[in-house]
Amino acid sequence: MRKVADCRDYPSESNCSLTISGEEEEVVRAGAEHAASVHGHTDTPELREQLRKMLKDEETV
Repeated sequence: MRKVADCRDYPSESNCSLTISGEEEEVVRAGAEHAASVHGHTDTPELREQLRKMLKDEETV
């Protein structure tokens, strides 16, 4: 099942509206890169584990 990470679920000063969907590993990798480049986080194993826990299943239409 595809997973989703949506920045709108975690309000930030930048009011980011990015949504990333795909296979779990793809979303975690892209989410960590986004968190580092846009939100100033450090891409660490701990950050990736936090992202993994926040993923939601993609809703099918």
